[in-house]
Amino acid sequence: MSAGVDLKDFLAGFLAEAEDHLTQVNGNLLAVEDSLSRKEASPRAVRDLFRSMHTIKGLSGMVGIEPIVDISHAMETLLRNADNAGGRLSADALDLLMKGAAAIEERVRSLGRGNPAKPASKPLLDSFGALEVEVGGVGTRVEASLELDATLVAKLTPAELEHIKTGVAAHKRALRVDFTPSPTRTDDLNITSVRERVSKVAEIVRVLPISVAETASAPGGLSFVLLVVTDGDDATLAAAAGAAPEAVVPLTRADTPPPEVFAEEEPDEADAASGARGNFVRVDVARLDDSLEALSALVVNRFKLVRSMGELSSRGADVRELAVIVAESGRQIRELRSAIMRMRMVSVRSLLERVPLLVRGLGRATKKSVQLAMNTGDAALDKSVAERVFPAIVHLIRNAVDHGIESPSVRRAMGKSEEGTIRITAHQRSNSQLELVIEDDGRGMNRKEVAQRARAPVPKNDIQLLDLITRSGVSTAEKVTTTSGRGLGMDIVKRVVVAELGGELVLETTENKGTVFRLRIPLSITIVDAFTFLCGGERFVTPVAAIEEIVDVDAARVVKVPRSRRGRETKLIERRGQAVPLFSLDDMFGLTSSTTLDVARKALVVRRRADLLAFEVERMLGQQEVVVRPLADPLVRVAGVSGATDLGDGKPTLVVDLATLGDSLLAAREAST
Repeated sequence: MSAGVDLKDFLAGFLAEAEDHLTQVNGNLLAVEDSLSRKEASPRAVRDLFRSMHTIKGLSGMVGIEPIVDISHAMETLLRNADNAGGRLSADALDLLMKGAAAIEERVRSLGRGNPAKPASKPLLDSFGALEVEVGGVGTRVEASLELDATLVAKLTPAELEHIKTGVAAHKRALRVDFTPSPTRTDDLNITSVRERVSKVAEIVRVLPISVAETASAPGGLSFVLLVVTDGDDATLAAAAGAAPEAVVPLTRADTPPPEVFAEEEPDEADAASGARGNFVRVDVARLDDSLEALSALVVNRFKLVRSMGELSSRGADVRELAVIVAESGRQIRELRSAIMRMRMVSVRSLLERVPLLVRGLGRATKKSVQLAMNTGDAALDKSVAERVFPAIVHLIRNAVDHGIESPSVRRAMGKSEEGTIRITAHQRSNSQLELVIEDDGRGMNRKEVAQRARAPVPKNDIQLLDLITRSGVSTAEKVTTTSGRGLGMDIVKRVVVAELGGELVLETTENKGTVFRLRIPLSITIVDAFTFLCGGERFVTPVAAIEEIVDVDAARVVKVPRSRRGRETKLIERRGQAVPLFSLDDMFGLTSSTTLDVARKALVVRRRADLLAFEVERMLGQQEVVVRPLADPLVRVAGVSGATDLGDGKPTLVVDLATLGDSLLAAREAST
């Protein structure tokens, strides 16, 4: 390598690769823990862990990240011994591997922030050196029980033999299927595509390249033996491998002399030779941000074009052809927006990939038995939204484990199972909103106790309870712990979900039954579909996702109800037999209405918690995509205004957050009752 090459130029690629492998490492560590709880070996997971750590060590060495090299080497050594022991790891070894993975992850994040990776902890490295994994005669026992062919056994590791043994013990079948690549095949299958297809119907233990006699069907004299464990039928496996049913043979007998095996060639090398690397391209998030900025400029320019076209039309110009072009450009911009937003979307499953390890660590720290159940389906959201909401999710989970789930002895005395459950579900409520639910089956919240610690009146319902625990400094924790107390920092959760993202936070809790938090958040907060309306002669916009319905306001049917406490009156309108409070945005913004009494006005209906609220406006102007620029300066931030946008005239148009306005109105109404 020339002296002019800076290894730091490869850091971005290293970070992306390392994050992918760490995701696999975390998943395999949890698989090992699951097997350990059933007192079973986990040869496949251990082997995959070894490969991931070997790759991370090599990548770290290439870019000169020595602390990660040291930690991954120690983990690799431990995993090699475990692999030789048939995939068996002790609880102490598993804990140490999880600490090592966390240490590597911490250093990768530090590098991603532009900071150096701190040196590897000497006590951590010494712990790896002091831990030994017992290597037993696992391979011999498996060979004797399954009577595998001696040549095949010689080419399999103890972990692979243990994999077969574990599968057979689970009432699955150990099979061999042969695949012979040939240019004369009409199905375009190669060993890589065959492995992908077979892995969907069976567990692949090993893929071995073998030499065969050169024939018309095997002109290269090369074939592949796939050793698998499955509970499926032979026909399905043969179809996946593109082979005849008779090519599927049980591993418990060898009908023909075994062919010569290329001992020096590994399956991964054979896969690499096929040239298949997947149809993916890594893109820096900054480039996606640049694309979104360019799209935002296009949206604003289209507004300017529409305004100019309107001015030409008012002067009598024929703009019919121009109108067609503008309409087509609008359609193309919407398609471009959809494409860019799809690229920016991350799955909720990947967002929560570190949560299982978090729950495990919290359970061990608090000496509680906690299981995690997640059902996120294919839900996804914009990366910027995901990054903002994840700390709030982590805080809710910490609270659930620390002060929601009871200790095993308490749960046993209450007639509950000793193991508590935290359940996370996610689903897309609409084209623009996601609902994320975090619930536990723990102690729930006692309103009186919360009120005593907060030195406030006892909440009458869950709505008032949520308002209380989200006050700054309020906590229900009886003592300080290494995690957090229910309520400590909940003001931050509310600020992220409601103020920053314009979403909704809902609490449902039952004492001794459990607690549920519902987070309803937008899928994206940069370019959104919005309604434009007029108030006091001024234009405003509000996101479509926040609006339940737009209704006509019939002045003759508006009911005025006097309020005795503050001497103010409340307006009510009827919606499908239900009385809905009506608030005038003109009055709330201190504006004078520019319409006469005989002009029909509109009301935007929003749902907050279980209540409906209606906001009266002068006139609806339309619906379009807008680019929202948040008001980051605290000196210009106003409750109920989430940002500003440009509708093409160069003047800022305020984005009204009706959800926040609704929350403040409900809080004021409850405080006065």
